[in-house]
Amino acid sequence: MEHIKDQLAKGTWLTYRPEIKILDCTIRDGGLINDHGFEDGFVKAVYKACVAAGIDAMEIGYKADKKIFAPAQHGEWKFCDEDMIRRIVGDNPTDLKISVMADAERTDYHNDILPKSESVVDIVRVATYIHQIPTALNMIKDAHDKGYLVTVNLMAISVVQERELAEALEILTQSPICSIYIVDSYGSYYSEQIRDITLMFLKAAQGKNIEVGIHAHNNQMLAYANTIEALIVGANRLDATINGMGRGAGNCPLELLLGFLKNPKFQLRPVLECISEVFVPLEKKGEIEWGYRIPYMLTGQMNVHPRAAIKMRAGDTPDDYAAFYDQLIEEE
Repeated sequence: MEHIKDQLAKGTWLTYRPEIKILDCTIRDGGLINDHGFEDGFVKAVYKACVAAGIDAMEIGYKADKKIFAPAQHGEWKFCDEDMIRRIVGDNPTDLKISVMADAERTDYHNDILPKSESVVDIVRVATYIHQIPTALNMIKDAHDKGYLVTVNLMAISVVQERELAEALEILTQSPICSIYIVDSYGSYYSEQIRDITLMFLKAAQGKNIEVGIHAHNNQMLAYANTIEALIVGANRLDATINGMGRGAGNCPLELLLGFLKNPKFQLRPVLECISEVFVPLEKKGEIEWGYRIPYMLTGQMNVHPRAAIKMRAGDTPDDYAAFYDQLIEEE
C-alpha cells in the first residue's frame, strides 16, 4: 500500500497541481441548515466571490422532486428551477461552472433536469447511497445523454462493508461519469482511513478518465485535514464551503483550502470579503447555526448520522452534552 501511495502522491510544498479543481457547495450544503431559504443577495454574493476567487465550480442547490417536497414548505434552492438560477448568474459568462445535486430516488430527473442546450447548468452531481445505485445509474445516463458533465457522490461510505464498497466502485466507474467523490457523511473518518479509501477509489478509477474527489464533514474538526490527505494521495476534485458552512458541523472551509493551495489562479481575498460582508452578519443574527459543536463530535466519533445532534441543538437543552452522550450510548 505504501508503494502505491508513493507512486500516486503528486507535487511538493513548492509546486502546485493544475489538475486540482475546487467545487464550492456553500449554497447546496448550507441550504440544509435553513431549508434552502437563502435570499438572492446572499446567493449572488457567493457566486461573485467564487468567480473572483477562481473557483472551478459552484453547486447552487438541489434538483428535488416537487411531488416529494412541497415547494411551499421549502426554499427555492431545494429545486433550482432554471429561471431562479439565471436570476443569479444570467448566462454565466464566466469560467465558473454551475452545478446542481440530484439525489437518487428524490429527483424527477426525466422532467426537471432539462437538456443542457436549454440550461445554464454545467454539472449534474448524482448523490447516492449504496442501495440506490441502480437508480443512480439511470440518472447518470440520463444526465450524460442530455449533455452534462456528470459526477457521483457515494454517500455514507463509513458504514459500508469494504467488499460492498469495492463492488459499488466497480459498477459506478463503468458509467459515464467524470468524477467520483468520497463522502464522509458522518464526519467519522480519520486521515489514515481517508488515505486508504482514496487509494481504493483511485485504483477503481484508474485508466477510465475518471477523477477522484472528496466531500468531508467537520464533526471531529478533520474536514480540512482529511481533504488535504486525499489531495496528497492523488484526489483532484475537492469540495469546500465558504466559512465552512454546511449541515451540522459543516464542511472543509474554502478559505483554509485556498490558503494551502499554491495555484496562483486561486485568490483568497474575495472569499474573505464575502465572509465579512454576508456571513458574519448572518451569524450575528443567530437564526441559523453551523460549525463544530460537541454533539456533532459525538455523532462523528460514533459513526452515526448527525440528525440526532441537529435535533438536540434545536431543542430545549442544546448544551446538555452528557445527557446526549448517554442517549447515543443507549441507542448503540
